[in-house]
Amino acid sequence: MNDIPKIKEILTDLCSLPGVSGHETPVAEEIKTIWSKLCDEISVSRLGNVYALKKGINAPEDAHRKVLFATHMDAVGMIVTELTGEFVRFEEIGGLDPRILPGQFVTIHTKTGPVKGLIVMPTKSLTKETYGSNPIPLKDLLIDTGYEAEDLQKIVRPGDVISYANDPVSMQDDTFSGHTLDNRASVAAVAVCLQELQTIQHKWDVIAAATVLEEESMAGGKTAPVDIRPDIAVAIDVTFATGPGSKEWNTRPLGSGPALGFGMNIHPKLYELFKGICEELRIPYTTEFSPRMTGTDGRELQVALNGIPTIVISIPLRYMHTANELISMKDVRDVGHLLAEFVHRLDENTMDSLVWED
Repeated sequence: MNDIPKIKEILTDLCSLPGVSGHETPVAEEIKTIWSKLCDEISVSRLGNVYALKKGINAPEDAHRKVLFATHMDAVGMIVTELTGEFVRFEEIGGLDPRILPGQFVTIHTKTGPVKGLIVMPTKSLTKETYGSNPIPLKDLLIDTGYEAEDLQKIVRPGDVISYANDPVSMQDDTFSGHTLDNRASVAAVAVCLQELQTIQHKWDVIAAATVLEEESMAGGKTAPVDIRPDIAVAIDVTFATGPGSKEWNTRPLGSGPALGFGMNIHPKLYELFKGICEELRIPYTTEFSPRMTGTDGRELQVALNGIPTIVISIPLRYMHTANELISMKDVRDVGHLLAEFVHRLDENTMDSLVWED
């Protein structure tokens, strides 16, 4: 496939936009623009999920089987809680590591427009607190906008959402860094899938969903199955890549391909189907064992309605929930290709084979 520049263009656009959990409109509009060129219908749910329908062929309209590819579009971020003189206090939306926050540039999204800010920590010689070698807790971090107190009060208000402000960067050896690759990398992988399906005849309908609120309540993952009524669901997300201080047994190297979920939220027959495709087409893959519930939309998809055969497929990612997450573009391509090949193999007998056997 010679689509690396295209994927990077998509990811650059997606990772340049805010879309903090519960406030996804900016990135939702961009996803609609990207996916609408690759599908037959595009729509937005009452909750804010974006749905792209790629219709199957050779079946009556009311008899089409449907596969759902769910990839959340929201990201972690912050929210203004209080103004203290010239500074802004804030709390997290989603899970943040306070250790990486000092020195990060952010954007405060106010009613009058975006305001640039810098996350700062108390100067050691000027504070009465004793932190020792421990990181400054989030409650003691501040944002400096450069405004004087009187002007700040007129512009920034409690409840304003805050997002990371750094630009995405293409790096060496086919890697890419950005602040919202969890989970914009999967949105791009689904775009790769939809691109491939332009030249593949497939019998099943494909519905790509960019879901909201995964980082906080998984509300988009809970409501998507009710809107779509799929026969099979695939949650596409990111997983921890091997990096500094990580253990090989619970991480995956960058460039190792799709991480196929296996565990209580995963239908074993779907795992076998995807594993078989990887081995047949020589797509590199790893198995991600999940002895407990996955922290993805997959756990909501599986138990929706009267139960949906579900699998979670993940892209290895370093530095999760930071301002500079890192992926391999190869993994994005491989996941997109795997999804398209899975759709190509879906037929009238697929559901009969999905019998849960321990």
